[in-house]
Parts: sequence; structure tokens; C-alpha cells
Amino acid sequence: MSTRASPSSRSQADIILEAVEAKRDEEIRFLAELVKVPSDNPPGDCQAHGERAAALLEALGFAVERHPVPADLVRANGMTSATNLIIRHRFGAGGKVIALNAHGDVVPPGEGWSVDPYGAVVKDGVMYGRGVAVSKSDFATYAFALMALRESGIAFDGVVELHLTYDEEVGGAVGPGFILDRGLSKPDYVISAGFSYNVVVAHNGCLHLEVRVEGKSAHAARPDTGVDALEAATHLLTALYGLRERYKATRSRVPGIEHPTLTVGLISGGINTNVVPDVVMMRIDRRMIPEENPE
Repeated sequence: MSTRASPSSRSQADIILEAVEAKRDEEIRFLAELVKVPSDNPPGDCQAHGERAAALLEALGFAVERHPVPADLVRANGMTSATNLIIRHRFGAGGKVIALNAHGDVVPPGEGWSVDPYGAVVKDGVMYGRGVAVSKSDFATYAFALMALRESGIAFDGVVELHLTYDEEVGGAVGPGFILDRGLSKPDYVISAGFSYNVVVAHNGCLHLEVRVEGKSAHAARPDTGVDALEAATHLLTALYGLRERYKATRSRVPGIEHPTLTVGLISGGINTNVVPDVVMMRIDRRMIPEENPE
């Protein structure tokens, strides 16, 4: 994106920052409304959050494109529903397209919260809730930054797009992958959500695996008539944790990336206390170094 005849770069920055600061309270209220709509992934039922986000953005004066993801693609990626949102704003004529990507899905809150994880409670100037750090906050910062740029009157050539998606927790095929594969956007540059201002040249790869261990149910009074899937799964877990230790000996040549990792992040199974478990499911997160082949 290029600027045309206009004030100096420093004064441009001052103008934009002042415009952002002037709407700070409104931005906080906007973020709070996003936090109050659950979008846990899993289970990945994010349709309602997408609709709420679209309505809030339209109230700010943005034209919001809704791109529902087909149910079969959603289910194939372990989710329930998702609609990607795109906002496009042109400045001047010509120029490059820069896309800002953020995700509205979050991992489930877990236990130990002292406040409602969907309450957007503010204490001592800090908001607490799922998505406040990543990445519902980016919905807010991107939108209000674009609004400040739009209202600043500074002359630019180029297009700013906001890509607001819902599958960062499960891999990206339903969100950014869907947008690019369907030709919905062809950006020249992309900025994604994150905590760092550093330039990133490499990253761990990610495989999400689901393992199903099948046994045979039986009453706990006669466990010998069944096959305990949970007992079988413990042997598999022992092997996986042993493999995880061995991964530490494999080092990447890329600075900043150490070794492959493996995490068993979720285990579920069983029917009741007095029943031999017939099925146990495990979900595994496997992070790969650049030298590894995912196949």
C-alpha cells in the first residue's frame, strides 16, 4: 500500500492513533460483545458468533461479506458450523491488497476461572474472558484501526481486507484455507494474529490426529466377559509418551525451532462407572519441525 501527497509519516501516525484512541471505549464495548458469545472449538459450533460479529461490524458502517462453509467440509475438520467474514475497503486507485486475518474460535475455558469466561469482566483496567488475548481482540483492533484509517482522510492507494475466520484451533482448512481455495481473496500481503512484532521465516508444522480404541462393553460385575478399551489405551499412551521423549533427540537446523513435540490433549470414553469401557477416543497434537515430512 502506498501513500500519495499527504502529511509526513509521523503526522500520519499521530492522526491515526488519535482516531483510534478517540474510540477506545467503543472498541472495548465491541470486544466485550464478542467475548459474550461462546465459540469454543471443539465443538466448533461458531455460526452464532459469526452472525453476531457481522452485525456488530455492520453497525460500525462496514459492508460485511458472509461466506458459509459447506457442512461436509466443516464436519471433515471436526467442527459443527462456521461462516467466514470478509470486509474489503479500497483507498484510492491501484496499489496492493493487504489482508488482516484473525480467528473467532477459542479453546474451551477449562476449570479454575474466578470470573465468567464469557462475561468480559473488566478489573483494574484488564478484561477477562475467552478470546480477549487471542483472537477476538484482533477482530476489534483490526476493525477500529481500519475505521480510523478510513476516517483519517489520509490518501492511500490499495485495499485493506479483514478476514475473520473460525478454525484456527483445528488447522485452518475451514477458514483461511477455504478463503484462498475458493478464490475469495488474492492478497499480496497477509498479517495474522499473534503476540510478536518479529518477522517469522519458519514455523512448526501441525498434525491433529484422532485415535479410536475399540473394546467390548460388559457389566463391571463380570468384566471378564468384556474387553476394556481404556486398559488397552493405557498401553498406547505409554508408547506415545515414550515416543515423545525420543523426539527430543531430533533437532531442527532452523534457529528458534527445537525438536518435534507430541501432546495427547483430549481423552474421552466409557459409558458408566459400572460398565467396562467399549470405546476410548484420543486426540493428539503432533508438531513437526521443517525437516520432517508430514506423510
